[in-house]
Amino acid sequence: MQGVVTMRGFSDHVAWHGGRPAWRRLWHAVLGGVVTLALVSSAGGTGGTANGSESSRANRTVNGVTSSTENSTTNSTANGGTSVTTNSRANRTVNGVMNSTANGVTTSTAPTTDTTTAQIARGAYLAKAADCAGCHTAPPRVTHPGAAPTATPAFAGGLGMVSPFGTIYSSNITPDPRSGIGRYSYDDFARAVREGVAPGGKRLYPAMPYPSFAKIDDADLHALYAYFMHGVQPVAAPAPMTRLPFPFNQRWALAVWNWAFAPSGPFKPESTRDAQWNRGAYLAQSLGHCGACHTPRGAAYQERGYSEADPLFLTGGTNDHWFAPNLTGDPGSGLGRHSAADIAAFLKHGHGGGLIAFGSMVQVVEDSTQYLSDADLAALAAYLKSLPPRAPSGHFNERSRAARQSVQALKTGDVERPGAGLYAAYCARCHQTDGAGVPQKYPRLAGNPAVLSASSTSLVRLLVEGGRSPRTEHGPEPRKMPSFADQLSDSEMAHVLTFIRNTWGNAAAPVTTRDVSSVRGALHK
Repeated sequence: MQGVVTMRGFSDHVAWHGGRPAWRRLWHAVLGGVVTLALVSSAGGTGGTANGSESSRANRTVNGVTSSTENSTTNSTANGGTSVTTNSRANRTVNGVMNSTANGVTTSTAPTTDTTTAQIARGAYLAKAADCAGCHTAPPRVTHPGAAPTATPAFAGGLGMVSPFGTIYSSNITPDPRSGIGRYSYDDFARAVREGVAPGGKRLYPAMPYPSFAKIDDADLHALYAYFMHGVQPVAAPAPMTRLPFPFNQRWALAVWNWAFAPSGPFKPESTRDAQWNRGAYLAQSLGHCGACHTPRGAAYQERGYSEADPLFLTGGTNDHWFAPNLTGDPGSGLGRHSAADIAAFLKHGHGGGLIAFGSMVQVVEDSTQYLSDADLAALAAYLKSLPPRAPSGHFNERSRAARQSVQALKTGDVERPGAGLYAAYCARCHQTDGAGVPQKYPRLAGNPAVLSASSTSLVRLLVEGGRSPRTEHGPEPRKMPSFADQLSDSEMAHVLTFIRNTWGNAAAPVTTRDVSSVRGALHK
């Protein structure tokens, strides 16, 4: 997800760094006001980099991983189904994703002697975990009005993200020697992924989440390099260059930004935690880069925390007019009332505990988390469940007297509260009069953390644009939510959302007409 983040004040910015030396706090304070001139915020952006282009997760469709050949017929499977079939005319499929071919024949550079089929397969799995294709694959193209969309080559870049500073295009990370990263040595690849510096010293915007990827360990990075060099179809098509206006095109300032904000060094296991917890922490903090969306950003657009040691880590963030919710143990807007099994199911199928993925999380589930092994999903869930409640917002008490009264009133039609009639007319058919939704079809609104979040941005955007649930290999059939932009006014949207946020035991701040108008204006809808 790429987009707008909340600007933090000077005093708040300095206070966050209060534990650091005074001279460095001063630098941070100054940077909060000036370094933004050369930065672009990204939440959820993924993948590697090439030729100085960057990427983030926003409004993209991905059709998959590509083809690989070598002069043998050996099969290899690793990490829950990632397979490689090698033959001069054999297609290669990773985790069931679409093959990519050229003239009916799949091609790629043959692996070197120290690159094994198993290592390539491992890299393919890790690329899924990092959701590299999600940002480095352009959406399907429509060549002329009425034509069916045509899929674009995987990893060839070209996804354009509109930011407050201009449009940023994702780069071609196929092994093509001119348009992609085919000439990258392993050291070039590692420096780009971990430090955000491309060959030639060109600094990359942190739309590519290298502050998180800095924690990827050596073995995984070698596997990723093997996959991108030998398991991905080369595409000889340069991605559009990112051309931000002055002063945002001054990339030299990113060296200072990196020094001040970007962590360095691989992930360090916590000795007091078990192997499952450490695996989940590693995935969340490095490959999964969960904080890129779910952690708020500071005045210089830096993530305000990269691990559970930081109090704002994974407490929610607004990006691209979506609010990525709180993932800590807050019982209101967080995961406090949901089990580890609910979380794992949500990541696997987009459905869990009555919740359904929406917005940019739909692509994350479709392109990435549905392909993770059950062990890795369980590890991620265990890690998230270990996070203490932070940044609390909203409350839910389904046993309260008010909850019982509101449910009964909706069932009988005896409701006079603003928004109640709108809910009965437009929402109750799917989400039910008791707000419980329909399992595997429509999400529950009663007690839904997204409903109780401090920000109503996502709720407004869903009403304005509509949405859909994820399409996964083993999950339920996707369902669509219609847009109400042409049916409800700003004030009516505010009324119905306020009603939803304060019915069935929900208790959250009201939504104002200005809140709705602000989001609709930003979306130009």
